[in-house]
Amino acid sequence: MHKEARLPQNAKEGIIFLLIISIISVNTIAPMIVGLERGFSKDVYLDTLKIIPFMWVIVVLLVRLVSGPIVGKVLPKFVGKTDGFNARILLNTLLNVTVLSICLSIIGTWVGTGEVNLEPFTNFFHIWPRNFGVAFWIELLIAQPIARFVMKKMHARQALPKA
Repeated sequence: MHKEARLPQNAKEGIIFLLIISIISVNTIAPMIVGLERGFSKDVYLDTLKIIPFMWVIVVLLVRLVSGPIVGKVLPKFVGKTDGFNARILLNTLLNVTVLSICLSIIGTWVGTGEVNLEPFTNFFHIWPRNFGVAFWIELLIAQPIARFVMKKMHARQALPKA
């Protein structure tokens, strides 16, 4: 997958890829989960907008410091040499969303309520499956495809001869 045009090829592209996915994810997943929790209304959405910048920073840090290293170690144990791009991406997305949704089901509750308490642990098995489902499908159907499309277009543009 290293030279795959749909994936970042260097650190700069990796940052762009991460920014695209994280911005789309935080701006769709957080409002969806909060809406499911508190009801869908303009006031709930506006309240959600207040926490999105904090959640974005948390998501980026979790991806770089927690999810990335864990998935980097676990993924090779499940991926075979003959597995195709789509199989690898699906497993990578599944593992990343699992790790992040576990962490964010706890941290997101704390950020959203403005207090650190035991509530996310007592409600974990109620909220985590829902949060995982929302995050997984948004990642799989919206955020990841858009980021891969941008990478593919960037690489196609770089391959054009300079005039």
